[in-house]
Amino acid sequence: MQSTAKWQQGFCSVVDNGRGHSITVDLPASKNGTDQGPTALELTLMGLAGCVSTIFAMVAANSKVNFEALTVDLEETSPENVKTISSAKAVVKVKSEEPEDKLQKVLDKTKAACPVGVLFENAGVNIETVLVKET
Repeated sequence: MQSTAKWQQGFCSVVDNGRGHSITVDLPASKNGTDQGPTALELTLMGLAGCVSTIFAMVAANSKVNFEALTVDLEETSPENVKTISSAKAVVKVKSEEPEDKLQKVLDKTKAACPVGVLFENAGVNIETVLVKET
């Protein structure tokens, strides 16, 4: 795995993963950026939400647990005086006919296996995770 960031202008850079995928990172206008993309810190939360979604789908498939829709809403809950992410809340909404306890087991396995979540945990970031079953 690798990444390269190429500065464009101001506070804007294009970051790639070496496999042909790239994203623009920038600061919002309120911080003198041009708001052409998420900030690098926002990108970490986006990465966590994407990781939870991907790993949940993998664990569910391996566990033969069916679902029709999945949404991971992730919101930083850190105090304003903290310079980085210290806490966040994840609401995992799953539309499924499966029993809630089965879905919770999938979510528990997801939290243990999600590499981005493990990275956050090892950094001391508290992620509160809530399952919401939708029918």
